[in-house]
Amino acid sequence: MIVTDYLIIGSGIAGLSCALKLSNSGSVALVTKRGITDSATNYAQGGIAAVWDPSDSFERHIQDTLAAGAGLCNKEIVEIVVKEGPGRIKELIDWGVHFTLSATTMDQEFELGLEGGHSHRRILHAEDMTGNEIEKALARKTLAQPGVTVYDQHIAVDLITTGKIERCFQGEKERCWGAYVLDIKNKKVETFLARAVILASGGAGKVYLYTSNPDIATGDGVAMAYRCGATIANMEFVQFHPTCLYHPKAKSFLISEALRGEGGILRLKNGDAFMEKYHPMKDLAPRDVVARAIDNELKVSGDDNAFLDMTHCPPDFLKKRFPGIYRTCLEFGIDMTKVPLPVVPAAHYSCGGVLTNQHGESSIARLYAVGEVACSGLHGANRLASNSLLEAVVFADRIAQKAREHAHSQEQFPQVKAWDTGSATDSSESVVVTQNWEEIRHFMWNYVGIVRSNKRLARAERRIELLQQEIVEYYWNFIVTSDLVELRNIATVAELIIRSAMKRKESRGLHYTIDYPQADAESRSTLMNRFVAL
Repeated sequence: MIVTDYLIIGSGIAGLSCALKLSNSGSVALVTKRGITDSATNYAQGGIAAVWDPSDSFERHIQDTLAAGAGLCNKEIVEIVVKEGPGRIKELIDWGVHFTLSATTMDQEFELGLEGGHSHRRILHAEDMTGNEIEKALARKTLAQPGVTVYDQHIAVDLITTGKIERCFQGEKERCWGAYVLDIKNKKVETFLARAVILASGGAGKVYLYTSNPDIATGDGVAMAYRCGATIANMEFVQFHPTCLYHPKAKSFLISEALRGEGGILRLKNGDAFMEKYHPMKDLAPRDVVARAIDNELKVSGDDNAFLDMTHCPPDFLKKRFPGIYRTCLEFGIDMTKVPLPVVPAAHYSCGGVLTNQHGESSIARLYAVGEVACSGLHGANRLASNSLLEAVVFADRIAQKAREHAHSQEQFPQVKAWDTGSATDSSESVVVTQNWEEIRHFMWNYVGIVRSNKRLARAERRIELLQQEIVEYYWNFIVTSDLVELRNIATVAELIIRSAMKRKESRGLHYTIDYPQADAESRSTLMNRFVAL
């Protein structure tokens, strides 16, 4: 049994920021299911949005965020994140993050990028590898921090809550005491007890067939929180990034929105630009608009992909501004300075998740959520580009302030039983896991993708019900593995997305259905879809 003050699940920008801030007030156990830098943060290209230019303003950033969120943003949360953002950026810089400096000034000003939905240049970036720069700097500092113990190759299986421990706690407010965690290498489930548990486990892009997310994005935090009774909200709002590289050998390689911010033009195979038909901002329209536009154009034309044209930009500028994208595309035989980039939309970001308040607290005491796993109210029905990294650092700071209250508590930990495998045996049929995983990802892409309908959602609901029965039976009969844990979580998240999408009888932000193509202006009851496990 491992006892600590703080248990943090996830090692992206959210988890590492929390670890750094809490390490001076107590012991921190940081659990990550691969290596410490294996996170979605590590793959973020564009940057982090913040009001930095004196000619910009908090009000403009707030309004841009609210407009992108299609009426579902919590304005109080938007104001908090935007106004506290610059302070958190300065902290990242103090921690060793190096953002790209402007080549046109002599006083060490940062180069600010422009992305879709923004009315001003406010994207701080590290060339086109911002996430990698942030992840490396924070991981380096975390590993050197005396109060932090990193458990890599560990995957959380389930949260330990009051209701699961012993009868004497019945009737009390549900509270989180820790988690059961699988040591992947040693194939052993360990018990972690903590005074505060922080979910920073990222998103769930792997629930879809095509995604920009790394393999680790299996919705673990949302699924665990749901199973123990935490409120989950707005899971229907899955953001599809408009431009992932379309190439048979390219696995989910993102083409940053920043390219369109620097003049990129979306075209069809015949060379026609088409975004002016869909939005006044054309190629700089919000992501949901651009993704649906590409999806529609491909359905009409029958083409496999669209193209992002940068060939009118100076080659030297492209190589300097987007060195990572330029090099990677060149490896696939595509020179972006000479030919347009083949692109398709792919699942990218979950705007829903564990419902939290302004301190990152969930509906379960001592259980916090931060980053993509959380539904803080910032993004509403559609995330504004580069607001996610900002949200992570702002809420990491707020959670740290709140969670410190628990560090020196004299309260005794309850008696928690060790993990019991019962009569479960090793499985000799791992093909079952693979088959179910692939089936979920295929029908989620086909039926619960960029454009939805009642019939498609009903088909998806029938399939997930059958698969859930198989997966539950398999889970209880066989000893847990990381693949089985992830499959179980993917199935839970898929079910939540389907149920949320079926409940929303309108089109709003990232949720578009052909049966209800307009937003429901009259009913305010549709603004928040909440689910709690029975």
